[in-house]
Amino acid sequence: MIEQPIYSGRQSLRNSKLCCPPQNQAAIQGFHVTPGAASNLVVAYNYKKLLTKGVGAAVSPQTNHPLPCCVWWSLWPNRMVWLTWMLLFMSHTLASGNTAPQFKMNTTFSVAEDTPLGAWLFQLVAVDADGDQLTYGMTGAEAYYFSVNSDTGNVTLKQTVDYEKTKLIRVEATVDDQKNAQGFKKLTIMVKDRNDNMPIFLNEPYMTDVLENTTIDSSIYTVLAKDEDTGSAGQVSYTIEEVIPNNETNYQLFYILFNGSVVLNGSLSYNNKSSFYRIKISARDGGGLWDGVIVYQKNTAYLSITVVDVADLDPQFLGEPYVGSVPENSPLGTPVLTVLAIDRDKAVDDVIVYSSVGAHNMFTVNSTTGIIALSGNLDREGVPGEEVQLQVVAREKKLNIYQQVAQVSTTVTIQVTDLNDNTPQFYWCEYPACNFTDFPVSNFSGQIEEHASPRTPVTNLSIVAYDPDKGLNGTFQLSLHGPDAFAFSVTPQQIVNVGTVQVLVSNSSVLDYEKIPNHSVTVEIVANDTRKTTDCCSFAMVTIRLLDINDHRPEFNQSEYKLHVLEESPPGTIVSSGITATDPDSGIYGEITYQLLPDSILFTFTVNASSGTVLVANGSKLEWGSRSVYYATLQAVDGDGLSGSTQLEITVVDINNNAPVVSGSYNVFIPEGQDTVRVQIQATDKDDPETNNGRLMFEIVPGSFSRNFTIDPKTGELISRGPLDREAIPKELGGNMMVTVLVHDLGIPQLNTTVNVTINVEDKNDNAPRFNSSQYVFSVQEGLPGISVGTVEATDTDQTEINYRISFRIESNTGSNNFLILSSRLRAGWYQGNLRLDPDIALDYDRLQQKLFHLTVQAENSDFGGAVDIATALVQVQVLDVNDEPPAIVPSPPNDIRVLENLTLHEWVATLQATDMDTKHLLVFQELGVTCFNRSVNVGNVCHDWFRLEPNGSLVANSSEIDYEVCDQVELKLRVKDKFTQVGDPYSGNETLRIIIGDVNDNPPVFLPITNAFVVIPEISAVNLQVAEVRAADADSGENRVITFAISNVVFISDNGQVQVLENLFKVLTMAEKDLYLGNILVASNLDTSLKGQYQLKVEAKDGGKSPLSSSTSLDIFTVDKSYRVGLQFDTGLPEVQANLGQIKVALTMATKSTIHVVTIKSLENSSTSKSNRATRKMLMEAYFVYSNGSALMYETVITLIQSNTEALSQLLSLGLSIIGPVDVPETNTEKELFGVIAGLAGAVLLILFIMIITLMSIRKSYVRKLKALKALKVASNFSVSAPQQGPAIPGTNKYNTEGNPVLGFSLDPSAPLDFEDTTSYDAVSLNSLDENTVDAPVNSSDTPIKLGRTEARWREDGWEEPLKAALENRSQDSDDKLQPPALPSQKYLSFDNPSLDTTDL
Repeated sequence: MIEQPIYSGRQSLRNSKLCCPPQNQAAIQGFHVTPGAASNLVVAYNYKKLLTKGVGAAVSPQTNHPLPCCVWWSLWPNRMVWLTWMLLFMSHTLASGNTAPQFKMNTTFSVAEDTPLGAWLFQLVAVDADGDQLTYGMTGAEAYYFSVNSDTGNVTLKQTVDYEKTKLIRVEATVDDQKNAQGFKKLTIMVKDRNDNMPIFLNEPYMTDVLENTTIDSSIYTVLAKDEDTGSAGQVSYTIEEVIPNNETNYQLFYILFNGSVVLNGSLSYNNKSSFYRIKISARDGGGLWDGVIVYQKNTAYLSITVVDVADLDPQFLGEPYVGSVPENSPLGTPVLTVLAIDRDKAVDDVIVYSSVGAHNMFTVNSTTGIIALSGNLDREGVPGEEVQLQVVAREKKLNIYQQVAQVSTTVTIQVTDLNDNTPQFYWCEYPACNFTDFPVSNFSGQIEEHASPRTPVTNLSIVAYDPDKGLNGTFQLSLHGPDAFAFSVTPQQIVNVGTVQVLVSNSSVLDYEKIPNHSVTVEIVANDTRKTTDCCSFAMVTIRLLDINDHRPEFNQSEYKLHVLEESPPGTIVSSGITATDPDSGIYGEITYQLLPDSILFTFTVNASSGTVLVANGSKLEWGSRSVYYATLQAVDGDGLSGSTQLEITVVDINNNAPVVSGSYNVFIPEGQDTVRVQIQATDKDDPETNNGRLMFEIVPGSFSRNFTIDPKTGELISRGPLDREAIPKELGGNMMVTVLVHDLGIPQLNTTVNVTINVEDKNDNAPRFNSSQYVFSVQEGLPGISVGTVEATDTDQTEINYRISFRIESNTGSNNFLILSSRLRAGWYQGNLRLDPDIALDYDRLQQKLFHLTVQAENSDFGGAVDIATALVQVQVLDVNDEPPAIVPSPPNDIRVLENLTLHEWVATLQATDMDTKHLLVFQELGVTCFNRSVNVGNVCHDWFRLEPNGSLVANSSEIDYEVCDQVELKLRVKDKFTQVGDPYSGNETLRIIIGDVNDNPPVFLPITNAFVVIPEISAVNLQVAEVRAADADSGENRVITFAISNVVFISDNGQVQVLENLFKVLTMAEKDLYLGNILVASNLDTSLKGQYQLKVEAKDGGKSPLSSSTSLDIFTVDKSYRVGLQFDTGLPEVQANLGQIKVALTMATKSTIHVVTIKSLENSSTSKSNRATRKMLMEAYFVYSNGSALMYETVITLIQSNTEALSQLLSLGLSIIGPVDVPETNTEKELFGVIAGLAGAVLLILFIMIITLMSIRKSYVRKLKALKALKVASNFSVSAPQQGPAIPGTNKYNTEGNPVLGFSLDPSAPLDFEDTTSYDAVSLNSLDENTVDAPVNSSDTPIKLGRTEARWREDGWEEPLKAALENRSQDSDDKLQPPALPSQKYLSFDNPSLDTTDL
């Protein structure tokens, strides 16, 4: 026990009835008095407990009862002592004899829910300044989770923890040094989640009906699985593992989305595919830690899908094809056959209605039964093909799902059987193309040649006999009758149903065209149906016309004819027109055609085939000189090919039709300058030389050289008039002089011909070469060895190559060795000198000092032995700079260009630079390709048209859709072309320009869909408890994509529809997770447990851009109020309920499929229950049964669900469950509670003010008493020491009065100045409290208080000496036995062992 002295001194401590009633006397026993170092008495008390309870409420160290006021005042002989103690007490600065231990450790720890039992968690650490042995412990409602080693403070796990049930465990650690009160420290142990829960499918079983015409990509059902774990371990993904039936075929028929929606991926068919599917769905969490390893939990559920048949198929006929028969002439209403159709939509099975299509009036269809019956007169012969094709339609009574008529049609074939009810008839037609519906024919006509051979059929006779009956009913006989029947026969003699009838010749000799009048005969054909006794026969009259045959030849009147024709007569000229032949036959046999023979004569003559006129043939050329006489045969042929002929002799008469013909050619060679030239012309004429047609004459035709010559007109000799000059002849003639001579006859008309006489004058070298120009100026590009510089030209007027051939050379001078000249012939007498650089020399413009060359070129010719003629010309050659350097882009590689994605269309971005070393250049930029990247990944051609590179190097924005989120880097491959490049590569090297696209805050945050329902139980929802979560992403980058969440509005919607706007109930904590941002909705303040409904939160997501963009979403948090609290009574004790709590929750979850939230577990018995009954007392567990969709169960539903699950009920009964019922939850009055708090605070303020006033008053009284004591001391100092005063001493002074001490109740002499001031009754009470004490009383002294008399102040009536006086006189407590007062029974000593304080100091 920590003890601290509070009193020592020389004054007496006596019992006082005035302040201590009997019931408080026991409190004084808690104090004890011990001798001090200077024979002072010391009073001790338990300071620690006083400090704990506070001033005015100190307790006795033995009894823990509050000290009565009389003890306090008895301990305050001087009010200054009380003030000093109060100040020391309030400042907590008093020195301690033994200090309490203090915890030196954290207050927050964590434990994973997969921690094994017995695992060490943490250590309780406390420090004791005194080095006392410490004992550790742990208290609290949830301390059963842990085991504490009392010596070491090591804490181990005793009870398995479950994050989903308990997220925070609050306990209180204790430490005890066995000397002071226990030390306490509140600890919070956070339970860390582990992946110990598999996803749980909610609302099973899963069954749904799906229409078979459901479109692809339609959502047909949504399953929901919840995982109570957090983080990725609580994120559920779905997959389809199996589809029954026929998993291989139907596995791809469905797929499932991330939110559990099962989507149709193919077509369904009730009839052609399965009508039922069973899908095995797997729910798998995102994985989480368990025992230090990432594990994945999964669960499966089955979705049963029933395919619902819809009316989407047309009906179907059964038993097709339909074929029936009925005899002709059957009575009306005769049934033929029955059609039957069914609805292919088996589950629909609509009513079928039958009908026929088309205007067929022979049969009807019963709309209900499908019976086809005869409805008209039926004649088989009137039915084409002996059968009826009836189109029958089966229609469903109701429209299909497309609001269309569902119907199907079929063809019903009804065969009509025959009766012998028809007579055979004759028809004029060609079988089988006969129309027997026409009227029959009884008269026919045909023809046949005279004397035709036997069995020759009569032609042009188309007779078909037809009996529409069938089989034997249609069989009939044919026979022939009439006056001329003996000359013919009929075939066939019997026909079945139908046949072609022929009349054949049987006696050809009587068929003579010339003998039979009218050239025709008649016969009768009879058709007889032998199976009929009446109306059996039909008749046909046939008239046969005889045809004539050819039996005569054509004949001419003469056997030979002589004819004449002029030569060169034009085609078509008539040679003869009266030669004809005759033929007595008629018709074509009497028609004659003519022809000439042999065929070779036809090239010269032809004949009119019909008239026999002989003509000159086209293209023929009659020439007397070639052939003067022709012989031919004229033939006449009739229409049947019989012919006759006669001979023709045709003589050609001569005319002047041949021009003279010159013999040979005339080409004469003479040297230039010869004096005379003679040439003889020879000519002939094919015409008759005896006439003028064959006599010839000569003359010169005027021309270019006709004046140079003469000719003899009769002989034809040509003579030159003088010498001939070669240079006088035009060059293009090559020295040839041509003279034309005309030769003609004397006939009529006169004919002539011409001949050219060529005199070739041979050239002599009598002319020198000559340049076209005396001076030439050329230029040549640098760096081109062997290139042509230019050409010079020279001419020579001589006419032959040997005389006009020219060669060129360069005179030697400065720079001439750089050039060569080559001669080439342009044309006769005109040569060109091609001046070019030496192939081994390339002129360099930059290094060449001489950029202009002066050359002398010579032109010369030679006649190989004669004199050489020379001409000269001056040539200047200028060297030119050539564009032969490639361009270059500077810098290389180009610097990166950075742009923002919000470029406007056609906005200028940058201008690229390029250089070229050549003096003249034209540079053009070319774009070769574009590559698009996003996060260093090639994204195709999304950016190919974002930028445009102008030819001048300007880079401009070509699109207003530049998007950083699509592409953040564009690589432009480019080059530069020099359009003036003459030599070499005109292109620069390919360069890559990187365009870095900067992000602009152009995308607001986008919330991800909220698929979960959020539930909060206000009663057990602590501050900072997460109750919901939102997720959002921003397509921008950097600060633009950083999202901050905030709650902009909270509305509570009660169950009755009332809306209440609230504030500061929730807060949001923003966290980043990869590319997403999570907003964890936390409870910010205590929730009102009386509200019933849901909280509607509007959460705003704002990005971090300079101009931030934001978006918002709403989410609902359903509340579960106290009315859903369910009480479960157990007939076991608290330890058993706590130990079995996990099993109880499992059984309750199994029965209700809900999440169990336990609020409290408490005893139903009061505290006065005896220990013997506590073992059987009843415990009440209050809990909520909550579903993830926000709904909760009332106790009635809980009872029903538990009773319906026998397994869970059995477990709960074995765990002690006895009663389930509602819980009466008292409604708290917030206003009263608030008023009570305010009233308590006001009372505390008043109490503090009261204490302060008392303290001030006590300070004042203390100073007054000190002043009085000082004055009394002065008076006492005036008395002599040797003569001490007699009588009782006055307490607090050095004065004595024999008359008594008025302070102690004795009378005093009022004339004695004691320097006391009047005091209040308060002071009197303080003094009187010291009048009676039992400090030195014996142990066995009586408890009865001793009453004081008025006689002797030193002694009481019982002889007890005043202890204070003895102390002042330095008398020892045990010095003299006679001073001991009578023993007082039952007295206990009070001790105080600190002599450092006395009454004056206090």
